[in-house]
Parts: sequence; structure tokens; C-alpha cells
Amino acid sequence: MTAGAATHCPYCALQCAMTLTVPASGRPADDGGRSATGADDGGRSAASADDGGRSAAGAASLAGAAPSSAGVPEAPLLDITGRDFPTNRGGLCRKGWTSASLLNHPGRVTEPLLRGADGVHRPIGWDKALELITTAVKATRARFGADAVGVFGGGGLTNEKAYLLGKFARLALGTSRIDYNGRFCMSSAAAAGMRAFGLDRGLPFPLADLDSASTILMLGSNVAETMPPFVQHLQGARDAGGLIVVDPRRSATAVFTSDGGGLHLQPLPGTDLALLLGLSHVVIHEGLADAGYIAERTTGYEALVRSVASYWPERVQTVTGVPAGLIRDTARRLADGARRGGSYILTGRGVEQHVDGTDTATAAINLSLLLGLPGSTRSGYGTLTGQGNGQGGREHGQKADQLPGYRKITDPSARAHMAAVWGVPEALIPGPGLPAVELLRSLGRHDGVRCLFVHGANVAVSAPDANAVIAGLRSLDFLVVCDFFMSETAAEADLILPVTQWAEEEGTLTNLEGRVLRRRRALAPPPGVRSELWIMARLAEMLEAPSMFSEDPETVFEELRLASEGGLADYSGIDYAMLDRGEAAYWPYPTGSTGTPRLFLDSFAHAGGRAVFTAVTPRRRSFSATDADRAGAGQSGTAMTLLTGRLMEHYQSGAQTRRVAALAAAQPGARLQIHPAAAAAQGIAEGDVVSISNGRGEVSCRAELSTGIRPETVFLPFHFPELESANRLTEAVTDPISGMPEFKTSKVWVRPGAGVSQTIDLHNEEAS
Repeated sequence: MTAGAATHCPYCALQCAMTLTVPASGRPADDGGRSATGADDGGRSAASADDGGRSAAGAASLAGAAPSSAGVPEAPLLDITGRDFPTNRGGLCRKGWTSASLLNHPGRVTEPLLRGADGVHRPIGWDKALELITTAVKATRARFGADAVGVFGGGGLTNEKAYLLGKFARLALGTSRIDYNGRFCMSSAAAAGMRAFGLDRGLPFPLADLDSASTILMLGSNVAETMPPFVQHLQGARDAGGLIVVDPRRSATAVFTSDGGGLHLQPLPGTDLALLLGLSHVVIHEGLADAGYIAERTTGYEALVRSVASYWPERVQTVTGVPAGLIRDTARRLADGARRGGSYILTGRGVEQHVDGTDTATAAINLSLLLGLPGSTRSGYGTLTGQGNGQGGREHGQKADQLPGYRKITDPSARAHMAAVWGVPEALIPGPGLPAVELLRSLGRHDGVRCLFVHGANVAVSAPDANAVIAGLRSLDFLVVCDFFMSETAAEADLILPVTQWAEEEGTLTNLEGRVLRRRRALAPPPGVRSELWIMARLAEMLEAPSMFSEDPETVFEELRLASEGGLADYSGIDYAMLDRGEAAYWPYPTGSTGTPRLFLDSFAHAGGRAVFTAVTPRRRSFSATDADRAGAGQSGTAMTLLTGRLMEHYQSGAQTRRVAALAAAQPGARLQIHPAAAAAQGIAEGDVVSISNGRGEVSCRAELSTGIRPETVFLPFHFPELESANRLTEAVTDPISGMPEFKTSKVWVRPGAGVSQTIDLHNEEAS
């Protein structure tokens, strides 16, 4: 084989290291991600169906699974090998092993496509495509104003593309209407981190620090399926009996606590905040808090004590369903770990994707501060970034309220700094825009967005109340989608622009640890495909935008360094040369420093250097089914609570992974996980077709019976489109602080049989 390109996986924020090589001859063995043992079940064990689907051993085996041959329709252009790196240590999951198969996928979009009057997309040239966009933008601005043009970005874009997209929106388009799909992922944790620490970085410590922990509390994250190589970092806590997983389902990660590995707390959906207040109550009232740390490094303790006073374990048990004894045991284990071997508290989307997600994440931080965890070399608090560049993507300008370097767009000094870097008058930089859900809600309205650019997102599947979002997309005057496949959102576009995939481009990303990584090009893109940097540079020129727009990634990164200098997310001391040498680069990395692998060792980012306790209490709206929901669903009786989440084989909206034959064969469609008792009450058996509905929509799929889920809840993965789309049922209500949608507690009715007048491919053996 020829020398390979050292790069990182295109999927999640673990950013597993891999090497890409063009084979000299023949084809590599590739089974689409089957385990090294030759098993063809994608890492599943022989455990019973009621263990949440996979055993701890099966989940652990995924961390280092190696490929063999089967199921890819065309031989990949590149061979993939796992590369030794602190996060993955050579292991990849099935998605990583099969990622190269998409580079030459027959469904790849390789030339601009314009929708005709008949609704069919047909090829046009790049010159014509750019002229159409320029005309549409100018006409929209002239008729409705600059804010009638909107941009929706993605957490998978490189730092360079995310940075230039923010600049493009504000200077070339002149709009404030830019946000991105990270609003559906990290926004609540980010808001909580900012108010507690003055700084938001997913993990403020290297991931490998978890290896030596004796206790890890993980809330709302199923890493055994979403980030399989992550589980090796939990093994030390599991060996010590200190892995504690909070999840309404007995997920693959929860199963990892069995056989003496730790505890599984299974609260009612939406009650995580009360559970955390109960844990803090025990820590305070049993004298387990770190009094010296609290006195020296925090403020707001007295108000916190008052706020948790009424959350004694027995009361919390009645709210959450978690036994009082387990609540006390968890608090004591965390405190003991902090004193002895190290304790960590980690949160994920399961506790953050709520209308009180910011307060819930804040309660987790409060608990960690009581125990003295943040800013320690052997303990800490962190949140698990989901998307590949979810961290960097929000730091440099895609968010509606931020400028590069994690600067507030309303801060006069931040605006002056950016105006100087961009060489424009400060008045040209628009003010804050609308967070994602509000932005999508405005589509097509007279005073809303009429012309929309979508980059690296598939909102027709991933956004809440997806039926309303699709209607909004269809009401636009002009929709431009940059993608490499005909995603469900691209299918709605007036114009589709084909863009480079991960192995065809240079750039940087920032992983869940805040470590900046190099993406390296391994092969040239198809002739008709262009980088989004090229597209933005050409359009900026045609729109006569001020400032410079380069298509060269390193040139853009050099500007990003200047733009971030002095900000909270300071990248000014990082350059391509040091990354190419393999140097570790954790932000903040000011010029002349050596970076910051571990934050807060000496002080927090607030004035005065102290962390802030913020008293929070449950104040969520009622999630009982409304009359409108009941009438819209045409149902009577008791509603169930819908949880949404991910499967190991798929990623985000599934626009990529559903096109990988091996992954699609393993998980061809959505299945509704439901408790056998709840299923029996409705006359539903394993594998039956069921309808799930509420006032927003209706979904049909097959039932999967499992005792690993609470009887009053059901679970649907959100990777699938159309009549299997879970987000047709979720509600577009948001956290008032972060703008995070409520994805986890929608009320639904379940009944046997497909929905009325629906036709749906339910992936039977013949179809599969």
C-alpha cells in the first residue's frame, strides 16, 4: 500500500484517529464493521432481548472491532485502519470502518442540480448555479430586507468552513439569521457551563483522565452505542464497581454496570433535575461536601443549600421512581471516589434535550462543585459533545449570538475586534439573530426567512415538529442546500450544490476534549464537486462583499487565529505546522502558550476566578397530554412518553449511514421499543406493525418488546425519514435560556397497525 493520510473519522466528536490509504492492488477485506471474531451481529452478544439489546461485553468489543468482507455494493476507494490515539487507541466502530464506502457511492451528487417546474432536479453548470443564487439573494434583500436571507449550518463542518460561514452570512449576505444544528445538541450544556464556569468546553480535561477514575456518574448518554470506542475509558470505574448510569432505558451502557460494575438508576423521563437535587441534598446533609473547596473556589453556596432543602431522597423517589436507597448510595459513592480514586460527572443529551435542559445541566454542575470535582487533576465534570465538530462549530460564528472566539455578538469590544480583523466598519456586522427553532419557524413568513442556505444539516429529519419544518422549507422563495447526497432536506431544495466529503478536503476540527485536530485530504473529489470554501468565496465576490474570502483552508485558519485571539476560545497559538507535527493542541491556546489540556486548575473564567452555584428547581411545564394532542391524534386513553435517541449503526439523521449497505442491513428501519406489559395492554406482539401518533403527526414501524424500558415510556431512534421519522412527533418548544428543543418527553398514543391511509416500507425480509 502507498503511504496513508493520517486523519480522523467523519462522524462523532470522539474523532477517532484513522489512516486512509489507496490500495496498490486488490481490495481490502471489509465486512462493514463486523467484529474480529467473525461474528456477523455487529458486536451483539447472546444476551437476552431484555438487556437493552446488547451486553456490556458486546459493547466493549465494538471499541476495537476490525473489519472483514461483506455487504458494500462498491469497493471503497480507500482502505481504513485505526490509528493509535488517546481517544480511540486504534479502535473504530462500525460507522468508522465503513465510512470510505460513501466516497464513491452511486447516490453521490456530483454536479449542481436545479429543480424544474415539474419538481425534478436536473444538472446545471456552476456558473448558472452561482448566478441563480446571486439573483435570488439580491431580490430577497431588495424586497424583504437582509434578514429575509437565512443560513442553517452544521456541527460537522470543519472549523474553517464554520468560521467562513459565519462571516459569509454577516458580511456577504448581510443577515443576522444564522444558526446551526448544534442548537439541538450542546446548547443547554454550553449555557450551563458558561454561567457556572464562565467558559464552555465539552470536556475540560483529556478523555484519558477517565481511565484512572474509581467513580463515574453518566447521565443521559449511551456511549456504548453512540461512541463505542469510548467504553474503554469506563473500564477502570467499572472494575472498581463505580460506574453509575442514569437512563430511563436499560441501554447498552446501562448494562455495562451489571455483574458488580456499578449502578443503573432508571428515572421517569424528564425528572433528572429532581434526581440531581436529591443527590445534592444527600451530599450536603450527610456532610459529604468539600467545605474547603466550596469556601475557596465558589460563590452562591448558601442559596444552593436552601434550594435543595426540600429534596430529601424519599420525596425524590416519589417524583423520579428511583429508590431513596439508590440515591443515597450514589451520592456516597461519588463523595468516596472524590476522596480516594477520583470522581467524574458526565452529562449527555438525554438530560439536556429538555425545556429545562440548562437547569438540569446546571444541577449536575452544582453537584460536581459540592464535591470539589472541577479544576482537579483527578476528578471533574464534563459534557459529551455529539457531532464531529460540535465543539469548534459553535465557537467561531455559526451561533446566532456569537462571533469567533466564543465572543458575544452584543459585546462592543468583541464587535470592534472582529471589525478590525475583517477590515469593515463595526456597523456592518449585524446583531444577534434567531436560535434554530425560531429560525426554522420563521421560514416562508412575510417577516421571516424567504431565502435559505443549508450547510451540513438535514433539518427535514433532525428538527423537532418535522412536518412543520418541511412545510416551512416548501414555502420558501428559494432554498439552496449544500450536500453530497440527496438528503431529505436536499430533496426539497430549489438548488443543490455538490460539496466535498471528509477525505477530499483539508482542515481542522475540535473534538470533545477541546483538542484541535487536522483533517487531511486523501484523494481528489469528483470533477464537478466543490468545497464550500470555494462556493462562499465565489458568491462573496459576486455579491460584492467587503473583506476577504479565501478558498484555501490554511489561509482561512490563519484568519480564524486572528479572529479568536483574546477570546474565550483562543486558537491564536495553533497553526497547521504544529498540528502536522502531531503536537497536542487544547484550546484556549494563546500565542506563546502551550495550550490548556485541563481547565480551571487555578481559577475559573468568571471575574474573581470563582465558580458560581446557581440555584435551580423544577419549573417545567406540564407534559400531560393536551386536548389538542389528544384530538389531533384521534385517541382516547392514556398517553405514553416518547424518548428519542440513536442506534449504534446510524448517525444523526442517517443521511449518510442509511446509504452504507452493511449498516442499513443491520438496522434497516425504525423499531418502537416498548415494554411487554404496555404492548400486551394494546394487543401488540413482537414484530407487529404499530402506529405512534399525536397532534403533530403519525409514524409507523415495527414493535420491539423489551423489559429494559419503563412501562409508561416508548423509544424511537431519530435516524429515519418520512413515515418512520420520530421528529414528526416531537414538539418545537424550547429551553428559554439555551433554545434547546424538547426532544425527550413528547406524549404519544400507540396502537396496533399502520396509520390510516399510510403506506410504508416496513423492511421485511424480502425487502431487506
